[in-house]
Amino acid sequence: MTTSTNSLPGGTWTMGDLTVTRVGYGAMQLAGPGVFGPPADHEGALAVLRTAVELGITHIDTSDFYGPHVTNRIIKEALHPYADSLTIVTKVGARRDAEGGWPHARAPHELRQAVHDNLDNLGVDVLDVVNFRVGGLDRPEEGSIAEGFEALAAMQQEGLIRHLGISTASAEQVREAQGIAPVVCVQNMYNVARREDDELVDALAEQGIAYVPYFPLGGFTPLQSSALSAVAARLETTPMAVALSWLLQRSPNILLIPGTSSVAHLRENVAGAGLTLSAEDVAELDAIGR
Repeated sequence: MTTSTNSLPGGTWTMGDLTVTRVGYGAMQLAGPGVFGPPADHEGALAVLRTAVELGITHIDTSDFYGPHVTNRIIKEALHPYADSLTIVTKVGARRDAEGGWPHARAPHELRQAVHDNLDNLGVDVLDVVNFRVGGLDRPEEGSIAEGFEALAAMQQEGLIRHLGISTASAEQVREAQGIAPVVCVQNMYNVARREDDELVDALAEQGIAYVPYFPLGGFTPLQSSALSAVAARLETTPMAVALSWLLQRSPNILLIPGTSSVAHLRENVAGAGLTLSAEDVAELDAIGR
């Protein structure tokens, strides 16, 4: 369900018993290059997080495999003890190797270790939301997710996790997860040019489940679109502002988690998400993904 009590663009959305701003913040870029190692500007990273909270953002997305461990420790340093209104959403299901790769870590014992690592590095007794990453960096992988999701559901029953979500998942895998435990959010790659999840977005909206797209401008391979650039130029704004606004207007259950390591860019992202796109703008942008 949505409300309009927050002054940030898009208002709020409720995940289980947690109400979050639809404009959130993704903390991945607080780690070093390649999401590996410490940031070049530690104090700058702290400032970004504190500014996010000052702006009214109540939804921070993270993972203990960012760094690894780096991002969560920065979040703890910047914001602990956490405000009651703040929701921290984390991910498990991968790890980092010595070369900076992202190998899977989905066995029940690996998931349990990941949950405890997140608890320790964030400095909390219970995790607000844990997403089970079941695919690769940008798309789902076929196969059952039952063993891993059952392990997370067991930890939820133990009181270590409040709510569960799923990431880089197919519609079939979302349904499989829902047969095991309630799902409050789905986090997949989706943007104005990557529209494979259109039906899933709408189906989740009907169920009151949040859809949280990552890589709003294409991620590690930035989206190059003359149509996007043209709309941005016409509105005298940036492609990122247009991409974020399109997502907010696409469906009320879409939550944004744009990431940045810059306070200035954070402010730009929040302001840009409040852009109102006309029907003509939306039609022009929709054509990109067709």
